[in-house]
Amino acid sequence: MRPISFKRHRFPPEIIRHAIWLYARFTASFRDVEELLAERGIDASYETVRRWFLKFGPSIAANICRSRPRPSDHWHLDEMVISIRGGKYWLWRAVDNEGEVLDFLVQRRRDAQTAKKLMVKLLKTHGFAPSRVVTDRLRSYPAAFRAIGLMAEHDRGLRANNRAEGFVTLLAFSRGDCSGQQASCGGGCRGPSAE
Repeated sequence: MRPISFKRHRFPPEIIRHAIWLYARFTASFRDVEELLAERGIDASYETVRRWFLKFGPSIAANICRSRPRPSDHWHLDEMVISIRGGKYWLWRAVDNEGEVLDFLVQRRRDAQTAKKLMVKLLKTHGFAPSRVVTDRLRSYPAAFRAIGLMAEHDRGLRANNRAEGFVTLLAFSRGDCSGQQASCGGGCRGPSAE
């Protein structure tokens, strides 16, 4: 973790970090953070909070990313169709076996070239190859693995990819696109829209 210098600032580092956390964690505006700090007896304007966020936010985010544990070496890959402004797109996603989202990619195609693009992106981002990859029965995955020379165990069993399928539900519910409390998005999901 790289140290962050808070020199020449009137407020202690704990208050600055707390203000940044309030803004980043909750859907609060800079004025909302100003009011929350005022309730605690801290007189800082919304412009001060904005400057703190612009100055220290990226450094704090980078420290958090560096301190995250390495994802497991069992990856679950899946794709689903989504609609963006009336067009048909494919959301390709990768999740590790602990449910941590590794990465995702939105493309117009559902072919081996796109599967290869997702795998190359994952390998560059994480810096290691998985020992086991779980996918559905789409034939693009084995072709992409052969093209990049991935020698991981490839599991294509029935319901083996439920970990990645759960990400669909989380994505849809977080965007408000699913109706009801369904266990999967089999029909109640409209997909993300740009409206």
